[in-house]
Amino acid sequence: MSVITKNQLLEAGVHFGHNTRRWNPKMKEYIFGERNGIYIIDLDKTVVMLEEAYKALFTIVQNGGKVLFVGTRKQSQEVIRNEAIRCNQFYVDHRWLGGTLTNHKTIRKSINRLFEIERMEEEGIFDVLPKKEVILLKKEKEKKQKFFSGIRDMRQLPNAMVVVDPKSEHIAVAEARNKGIPIFALVDTNCDPDEVDYVIPGNDDAIRSIKLIVGTLANAVVEALGGTPVDIDISDESVAEDRREQHASRRSQAALSVDKEAKGREKQTRAPKETKETKEQKVAEVVEKVEETTEEQAAEDAKEEKAKTTKATKEKKEEKSAKETKKAKAAKKTAEEQKEESVAESETVTEETENVKAVDTAPAAEEKAETPGPEEKENTKEESAND
Repeated sequence: MSVITKNQLLEAGVHFGHNTRRWNPKMKEYIFGERNGIYIIDLDKTVVMLEEAYKALFTIVQNGGKVLFVGTRKQSQEVIRNEAIRCNQFYVDHRWLGGTLTNHKTIRKSINRLFEIERMEEEGIFDVLPKKEVILLKKEKEKKQKFFSGIRDMRQLPNAMVVVDPKSEHIAVAEARNKGIPIFALVDTNCDPDEVDYVIPGNDDAIRSIKLIVGTLANAVVEALGGTPVDIDISDESVAEDRREQHASRRSQAALSVDKEAKGREKQTRAPKETKETKEQKVAEVVEKVEETTEEQAAEDAKEEKAKTTKATKEKKEEKSAKETKKAKAAKKTAEEQKEESVAESETVTEETENVKAVDTAPAAEEKAETPGPEEKENTKEESAND
């Protein structure tokens, strides 16, 4: 028994692809045809590939593996969150933080910070802290809960990842591929199927389509864990909303095509019949304009070149003048230093000369003092006669 029927997919609008102008050629094998400018997806292939994905995911979870559901677009946020909670698995329903898989240790630090703030609030520490600090802590807690609520208990890397729209979630897909994690993805006609391990071709814009595919994969997890799969309920509100989206899309596409046709007719109406002379005249005018433009451009280029040359010459002169001034100042300073040194040397020489003279005159004075004068000689003679 198949896990899903073609009629269920048809009712959910899984067969509607993207506009024919927005497609990836690698999705050609999954496209049935084209209708009103929109690609129609081959639901027979969707049934087969969804069954393969169901069995593979069932095996992974049965062997003790964990699954990470990823869908951050508005259409898929609620579905991803509800189905992941139903099968007790991890999920990311807001912006994917870079490094969630490739730098998991750092992400765990942020999650531990969330646990710490929650513990502080539970223990009543907020009551004794300043109000301003409490407000900042509460804001930090709300922000971290927004991004980490679905992976707060994910202490190891998941064993599989379910993605809605791998083109929008390309960072998450790249990280999973880097870590060798199998990727199960709902792939529309504008996506690259080569980036996904288990391709499920289908509409990734309609809520009904997303709910049916993601719910079926969640049933695989529930069944592997020993639970009972449930029938996927597609509410009337979702149907009405999807129809409004489809009608709006078709109206915009019709308006674009009508506008394009009107512009084409207007262009054809305005275009006059051109004779050979008219064509030659137009060519001559174009050539003349080109020549004028070239001459003007050449004059402007020459003017700019002259200005650049003048500026460069002026800068060189200023630089040369500055160097000469600097050199003159250095020479003047050196001359002053040399003059001071010579004066100091002359003073030193004078002092040394005076010292030498003083030393030379001292013995002569002593000799003069020791030699007796004429009076002393006469006194000496008288003393000797008396004796």
